[in-house]
Amino acid sequence: MGDPIVITGDFAVFPTTCGAATLPPMRAPMAGTGRGSVLGKRVCVDGDERKIMLSGVSYTTSTHTIPGVGALMIQALDPGQKSQKARSGGKPVLIARGKFTVKFMVMAPAQQPSAPSPIPDTMIQYIGQGEFESANKKSSLGG
Repeated sequence: MGDPIVITGDFAVFPTTCGAATLPPMRAPMAGTGRGSVLGKRVCVDGDERKIMLSGVSYTTSTHTIPGVGALMIQALDPGQKSQKARSGGKPVLIARGKFTVKFMVMAPAQQPSAPSPIPDTMIQYIGQGEFESANKKSSLGG
């Protein structure tokens, strides 16, 4: 059996570490815009992942222990997450396999405790990897 097709209601699961940043466990539901459906839910196609952005996500690092805040997004899919054969509305169908690239953008930097005042984290972004979590056990693709 192949890998499941990503459908509306499946999740993009984000990592708890992006580079040196430690994040809380986070996931976001996918909303498919494909013309086809599986289990009565629209299939997700290339581009649907770009609609996901989680803001207000707290983070720390090993040296900056006073939490900061940022936003998580899917920066890029792994090529294996786009079907080479199946299309919907002219776009490749997304497949729940492999890891996508995640970008965490710092909005308010975490702080390193220091006297007389804390030292802010100088990183403006961190990169990690996430994956799709699919409840779709009915329809799958090999690529």
